[in-house]
Amino acid sequence: MPKNKGKGGKNRKRGKNEADDEKRELVFKEDGQEYAQVLRMLGNGRCEAMCIDGTKRLCHIRGKMHKKVWIAAGDIILVGLRDYQDDKADVILKYMPDEARLLKAYGELPENTRLNEGITAGIDEDEDGAGDGYIDFEDEDIDKI
Repeated sequence: MPKNKGKGGKNRKRGKNEADDEKRELVFKEDGQEYAQVLRMLGNGRCEAMCIDGTKRLCHIRGKMHKKVWIAAGDIILVGLRDYQDDKADVILKYMPDEARLLKAYGELPENTRLNEGITAGIDEDEDGAGDGYIDFEDEDIDKI
């Protein structure tokens, strides 16, 4: 039988991670760039994002981030604007939740930006559990049923 000369198969390659835990330097926007919050993922490496300047743009996730950095609805991202298409942009960087909080503290993001929540989590609920889809019956209501 021949000896195996390789280091392993595709599952070994899949297990690699590039030191996600280490702190990285906070990147601020430059001209030609804008902060945005992801509204929804569209598939095919694209997403719809609401930029801080008030424009909704179709964003393309660059190949370096594809299948390495996972972007979800509600994430804060840095997009590169296109000179020739105002309604499209390219995703340059995804901010981690603590980095997004720092950006908000520095005044880079507006105060009404909701961080680390999905877009659907904006509904305020009462403390007694009302609004969770269930109906609270009293004892006399049950007798009528």
